[in-house]
Amino acid sequence: PMQIRSDPRSGARLSALGYGCMRFPLTALGRIDADKAEALGLDSVGKGVNYFDTAYLYRGSEEVLGAIIEKNGLRGSVHIATKLPHGSCTSFEDFDRFLGMQLDRLRTDRIDYYLVHNIMSFEQWVRLVDLGIERWISEKKRSGAIGRIGFSFHGSQDDFMRMRDAYEWDFCQIQYNYLNENYQAGRAGLEAAAGRGLPVIVMEPLLGGKLASG
Repeated sequence: PMQIRSDPRSGARLSALGYGCMRFPLTALGRIDADKAEALGLDSVGKGVNYFDTAYLYRGSEEVLGAIIEKNGLRGSVHIATKLPHGSCTSFEDFDRFLGMQLDRLRTDRIDYYLVHNIMSFEQWVRLVDLGIERWISEKKRSGAIGRIGFSFHGSQDDFMRMRDAYEWDFCQIQYNYLNENYQAGRAGLEAAAGRGLPVIVMEPLLGGKLASG
């Protein structure tokens, strides 16, 4: 049976394995094969997966995931995670513009786990603060459009420590596997987050499948 983890910040019960939607199967023309994606998604749900991770920048992924969830009546039993394309945000209004598109694509009125996507340097967060993102997050959490706020990280350990302390995050997401213990946030970042009681979601646990291939 699927192991379950309790989110200490919200009490949500998440499957130990989530489903990353960046690599949905593709057709010969390079578009997401919606039928195959649906079959895989439903098989995962049947095996106990209840956390699905997508992003604005994963071409076609949000739309396909939203259709799968709506068609199969899964919204009440799965947690949706998606990500803000912060590099495309140049004004306060852009935060609402992108979230609105994502809600439409995912056919929902709320994002359970929302991430600032692919932070590579602390300066990127400083730029967003200057645009007013902290006020925006508070407004969206208060309205219920965003459940939990976090960030996905691909920078240095030093910048991860600064990000950890820069805001009252509900969770973070880091790349971690047995080949990447000292890469990016790494084990030091994992332990630093745990030391602050900050929940960590691991991405690339098998390095995109490279650590699982023969």
